[in-house]
Amino acid sequence: MALFGALVLALLAGAHAELPGCKIRITSKALDLVKQEGLRFLEQELETITIPDLRGREGHFFYNISDVKVTELQLTSSELHFQPEQELMLQINNASLGLRFQRQLLYCYDGGYINTSAEGMSIHTALQLSRDPTGRIKVSNVSCQASVSRMHAVFGGTFKKVYEFLSTFITSGMRFLLNQQTLTLAPTYQICSVLYHAGTVLLNSLLNTVPGELAPLRGWEDPVASTSNLDMDFRGAFFPLAEGNWSLPNQAVEPQLLEEERMVYVAFSEFFFDSAMESYFRAGALQLLLVGDKVPHDLDMLLRATYFGSIVLLSPAVIDSPLKLELRVIAPPRCTIKPSGTTISVTASVTIALVPPNQPEVQLSSMTMDARLSAKMALRGKALRTQLDLRRFRIYSNQSALESLALIPLQAPLKTMLQIGVMPMLNERTRRGVEIPLPEGINFVREVVTNHAGFLTIGADLHFAKGLREVIEKNQLTYTRDPQASSAPSPSTAAV
Repeated sequence: MALFGALVLALLAGAHAELPGCKIRITSKALDLVKQEGLRFLEQELETITIPDLRGREGHFFYNISDVKVTELQLTSSELHFQPEQELMLQINNASLGLRFQRQLLYCYDGGYINTSAEGMSIHTALQLSRDPTGRIKVSNVSCQASVSRMHAVFGGTFKKVYEFLSTFITSGMRFLLNQQTLTLAPTYQICSVLYHAGTVLLNSLLNTVPGELAPLRGWEDPVASTSNLDMDFRGAFFPLAEGNWSLPNQAVEPQLLEEERMVYVAFSEFFFDSAMESYFRAGALQLLLVGDKVPHDLDMLLRATYFGSIVLLSPAVIDSPLKLELRVIAPPRCTIKPSGTTISVTASVTIALVPPNQPEVQLSSMTMDARLSAKMALRGKALRTQLDLRRFRIYSNQSALESLALIPLQAPLKTMLQIGVMPMLNERTRRGVEIPLPEGINFVREVVTNHAGFLTIGADLHFAKGLREVIEKNQLTYTRDPQASSAPSPSTAAV
């Protein structure tokens, strides 16, 4: 999409000029793969063309042509490319279509089948792409021009000369029907009607499989095509479902997409991750409570040894009580993306207590933890996943400076215990990741993640794990009933 101007000018332009937090680019290299699978599907669709019976009279002869079926289709020369304004253009030249039909000649009755070929067939189709209310890309319009330059029929048998005399009228009628340009939703004998139905109904049923809560990583405008790419801008913001009107201001740099080596590129700014973490913070999801057996054994022993002086002063009924460790983030975490890597800064409260059965808990310590986590981003399947690692760690007491000094010897072993015992739990929670919206049956391969100043990019190629027809036939009924249907968002946060 066109780049926004400087931030001041963007603010003056209005609220809609907020910088995007996410961008997606589909390059022309993806079209080579799409063309292979798409032409195979298109051939199958064009083979469903049906031509109505032809009846007529020439002199004393009456003829009836019925049961016309497509026997062969050859799309010898085709091109699929992006085109400004039209979005996506498909051109097929010099194709041929084989037909077989039942003949009846009534002057001197004779019946049988005749093979006919439509040659020099050209198809020029443009797909106009837009976004539906849920944010998914859809085919909003199809323009089509199709023509058959000539038809040829092969006859044999006793009445060969008669058939050759009538063939001009028969093939001219068939060619007229095939060349009709009227577009209708129902697939009929017209080539353009078949293509219109394939785009607005069948292809849209495939695009409808993009997860509805993720496709609105919602953008403000329709996709923009250049001669080599299709670009889409998304706001890239998360929000708690309980606070649908809340919005985190985007003060991050705008992500840039300059590469074209892979089929697909996705760029995320720091705002994308900051809004996600702030949403989870506001939803109360950034906390971890470990009690009793849930506390890793080595960490339990370390903490009991550290607070041994306080524990031995307690009553015998409390000394052996289960240990409680509670970590609660007290401010929204912030993400920093640099070419050298991605870090997340977190400030959390740490509460250590004993919880005797049927008695009030006994607090041993309350401290604040400042941590810096390294975040390694990777694309697994369709999900962007994060592997966290604790790098920097500092704790200090909320109660006194003297206790803060006493905690200094605890920092190194506690960091080790958190790295071994707690970080795996956090990584298990982040394992699901954020799904990149792709239609069903299409996967990413050859992924590469690159860090830049203030944003990161992910490049990948595409792979069809399922055929187009398999996915479309599975989802066509659902789309026909409700073309606006979308998946329900996750219970705690949603992306826009």
